[in-house]
Amino acid sequence: MKLAMGLSLAIPAILLAGASKAADAPAVVTSIKPIHSLVSAIMQGVGTPELIVDGAASPHIYNLKPSDASALQSAKVIFWVGPGLEAFLEKPLESLGSGASIAELEDAPGLVKLKFREGGAFEPHDDGDEAEAGHEHEEAGHDHDAHAEGDHDHGEFDTHLWLDPMNAKAMAAEITTTLVAADPANALTYQANAKALDEKIDALDKEITGIVTPVKDKPFIVFHDAYQYFEHRYAVRVAGSITVSPENMPGAERVSEIHKKVADLGATCVFAEPQFEPRLVNVVIEGTDAKAGVLDPEAATLEAGPDLYFTLMRGIANSMKDCLSRES
Repeated sequence: MKLAMGLSLAIPAILLAGASKAADAPAVVTSIKPIHSLVSAIMQGVGTPELIVDGAASPHIYNLKPSDASALQSAKVIFWVGPGLEAFLEKPLESLGSGASIAELEDAPGLVKLKFREGGAFEPHDDGDEAEAGHEHEEAGHDHDAHAEGDHDHGEFDTHLWLDPMNAKAMAAEITTTLVAADPANALTYQANAKALDEKIDALDKEITGIVTPVKDKPFIVFHDAYQYFEHRYAVRVAGSITVSPENMPGAERVSEIHKKVADLGATCVFAEPQFEPRLVNVVIEGTDAKAGVLDPEAATLEAGPDLYFTLMRGIANSMKDCLSRES
């Protein structure tokens, strides 16, 4: 009887302890799926972060919803890449996020940052710049102009930083530091999760190298110039993009230029993206031997969660391999 009574008292105590831990978890908000995935992995066992740009939405063209504004206002910690990617968040963070610790991950120590490419097969990033003809594009595998921490020009650097797993590790370290500072009671859990995540990313990096190495010398065209971190890490040969900024659809002249580029280069594949005008890719490859493929750099088609980052990166690698391996 005493044992039964002891168990009946212990069970509510365990439930209360679990409820207390959940209640103590900080309210964390993340901007986009790849960042949400890294934060979710580090917060496992403590809590689940909220995600703003969910579903198939793109940060390039996103409009903040009332529920997003409410989440920002209640947040203790907010993670985003920065205004170069999520411009829609810049002003709301100044007002709604004033009570939160805000981590701008494009400033994480140890990041490699690459400048936007302009000219040649990559149109000028500045829409007012008409000097396209005088520039040459850097071939993949060359020594790109990489910049470490300290460079902070939101208009100058490509913000698709997570497509290099070493950048993902640098961002994960900054996420961990921020969470430990905001929630020291759960510091040991965050740090243990971060260590495990670091090891998983290293294994992923080796796996991707093995996937893309057989096709890395085959040229291909992408919908928008979002892949140079992947290119820089794995020496795949991105020969150009249909557009630099997907919110600005290319005109007929630009599409015609890329069509000629595909034919002249013998580009094996032209890759669309789920959120943006896939029919443009069909126009670009018409009359050439190139195949159409799909890449999803912002995880529009993937379910959010701690495993998403790994699914995203494997998906890009496998899509490249599958399309570039096809016989003409």
